[in-house]
Amino acid sequence: MSESLAVLDPLVRGIAVGAVASVAVATWSSGAPRQARVVTVLFCASVTAWLVIASGPVSAAIGANVFLSPLAFPVAGLFWLFVVVLFEDRRVTIAAMAPAILLLGSGILAAMASPTMAKPIWTARDLAGALLALHAGVVIVRGWRGDLVESRRRLRGPFLIAMAAFAAVELTAGIAARYASQGPWLSLSGSGFFGPLALMFLVLGFAAVFLSGRAELFGATRPTGLVAGARVETADRLELERLKVVMEEGQPWRREGLAIGALAREVGAPEHRLRRLINDRLGYRNYAEFLNAYRIDAAKLRLADPREARTTVAVIAFDLGYGSLGPFNRAFRAATGATPTKWRSQALLGASPSSRDSG
Repeated sequence: MSESLAVLDPLVRGIAVGAVASVAVATWSSGAPRQARVVTVLFCASVTAWLVIASGPVSAAIGANVFLSPLAFPVAGLFWLFVVVLFEDRRVTIAAMAPAILLLGSGILAAMASPTMAKPIWTARDLAGALLALHAGVVIVRGWRGDLVESRRRLRGPFLIAMAAFAAVELTAGIAARYASQGPWLSLSGSGFFGPLALMFLVLGFAAVFLSGRAELFGATRPTGLVAGARVETADRLELERLKVVMEEGQPWRREGLAIGALAREVGAPEHRLRRLINDRLGYRNYAEFLNAYRIDAAKLRLADPREARTTVAVIAFDLGYGSLGPFNRAFRAATGATPTKWRSQALLGASPSSRDSG
């Protein structure tokens, strides 16, 4: 790194750290769900630690490597967790924390190992981080169409492009720098100048968008049913009534792969209005969750019916519009806290089935 860049390096990292800190503080004080706030703060803290320890002069000046390194080790895992919580509204479980925990453990192991043993461990960590970034991209893309939170939906494209570009460059530069101590890739890695510079611009841009709508991005609203409030405008009320009639009488939710555009045509409303109604008026944050509300209610009735005792769970799932058993099991468990098989056993025995949703 040239002398002029070495002078600018702490400034660039300081600006990036400030932007990350602003996101963490603002999110923590927002109305977002607690688990979303915790994940965001942990991710921001890990990014801050990574920025500091990757700079030799900065980390040497504050002498905190021993404390900050463990916080920086799981940054790729925490990034993945942040993405699935933000874009999929996923609950934070031990399984969801596993990637971050494994990266933390492997980082500590690599730091304690000899240079010969450490190098392949660091490389394996880099590759694991790349896989996590790739899956995060898949998460962003697959939920794009069904995302009912408009600000979050608009964020997916820029977030995906920026993430993919930064992850690809950083991974390549990091591995190259680990095996070759000379070359232009050094300036692109986290220990160089242009890597943190690119991250600074990414974080500043993300902070500007994220902070303007952080409560809506995470949100805490839950489905409240199909009854519109007294203050709902006349047009909204009429469209909500048409939606209710279509969903209850026509039961289009039984069709596999029912797109929101197709449902909008059946309701007779523009797709963007139907998205807003389902999100703003009914409290659903993604289209699949809206469909699942009908499908799970119907599944409960069939699973609790003694006449359907010989009907397999798979047949019920397919009849209700699921393309495979896995998504049905996950949706049912998320809604009731029990697997379909266990719920059916309790219902047929006359017990009160485990349920997070008594409706």
